[in-house]
Amino acid sequence: MGEHALLSASSSHRWLNCTPSARLEETFADKTSAAAAEGTAAHNLSEHKLRQFLKLKTKKPTSKYDSQELNHYTDVYIEFACELIAEAYARSSDPITLIEQRLDYSHYVPEGFGTGDLVIVADGLLDVVDLKYGKGVRVSAEENPQLKLYALGALALYDDLYDIKGVRMTICQPRLDNFSTFELTVDRLIEWAETELKPRAALAIKGTGDFNSGEHCRFCRARATCRARAERNLELAKLDFKLPALLTDDEIAEVLPQANELKAWAKDIWEYAEAEALAGRKKWLGYKLIESSSKRKYTDEAKVAEQVLATGNYNEDEIYAKSILGITGMTQLLGKKRFAEILGDLVVKPPGKPTLVIESDKRQEWNSIDAAKADFEDVTDL
Repeated sequence: MGEHALLSASSSHRWLNCTPSARLEETFADKTSAAAAEGTAAHNLSEHKLRQFLKLKTKKPTSKYDSQELNHYTDVYIEFACELIAEAYARSSDPITLIEQRLDYSHYVPEGFGTGDLVIVADGLLDVVDLKYGKGVRVSAEENPQLKLYALGALALYDDLYDIKGVRMTICQPRLDNFSTFELTVDRLIEWAETELKPRAALAIKGTGDFNSGEHCRFCRARATCRARAERNLELAKLDFKLPALLTDDEIAEVLPQANELKAWAKDIWEYAEAEALAGRKKWLGYKLIESSSKRKYTDEAKVAEQVLATGNYNEDEIYAKSILGITGMTQLLGKKRFAEILGDLVVKPPGKPTLVIESDKRQEWNSIDAAKADFEDVTDL
């Protein structure tokens, strides 16, 4: 496992918003997850493919997460990355492409460093790209502190060699079709580093400052037992859990920003309590562990098929459920270009269900009139 900085770039959104959290997290075990392991597999395969493109020495990694889906979505990322590399060569005679590069930003953050997935250094513009393989949370590049820290590290290495005026930061999240890009000048980046980053990092390294809960708590190791988070969520109790119809508009507006966080907090509390009980460390008053219901499953599917077919009363078409490949699998089979040629007219992306989100969300606001017009046009085209 690679070395990690206490004030890492990947956790910067958390420790910048809640400066004591980095030191608090040190008291908790760093647990891995299947999603994190799958993300690592995606990064390893992407690194291999990029090195192949750049004709650098490489060896294809293997993982239990290898699949058509992993191969397809890493190809989507590589295609995007290669376009940026080609663009850099078009505007500069000697750009540098860095893959999985250690970037040191300790001149602003004590002992700070991180690993940039893709950094393209060229005159005029510095590209910083971060691959996010997860599909649970849509990530924006706008004012993204993780990418800003990577940019500061890259500038420390190459600003004297190239005439870099601006930084283009990109989040590439292929499984959500999310390619979020944000540009800022080097001057603006340095101003942020001096006025916001540096003083907050000084507090974070010492574990001082105020605890501050919010959506940045999502991946904090202390999230289940953090008192500041508990106090913030329990503030909702002052509304006496009235029925929504009995709340005023102002009260509903007050609850909305906390509703998702309250739901996430309650889930974290439950999972923590369950894990402690399962480990035998706690016996919670009024609760007990039981064996939950489960579904029957075959121990050996091949043997099942063999024995059913051996009766002579059934054939393979009857015992196997067959369905056409999904879009990801079919794209992998045909190739992206052939898929578009053969099936382009047979694939649609229906509109998503309207959902309420915070106003700062970058997605376009849903308009009921436009949606109705689109539905009408679909009907008249039939």
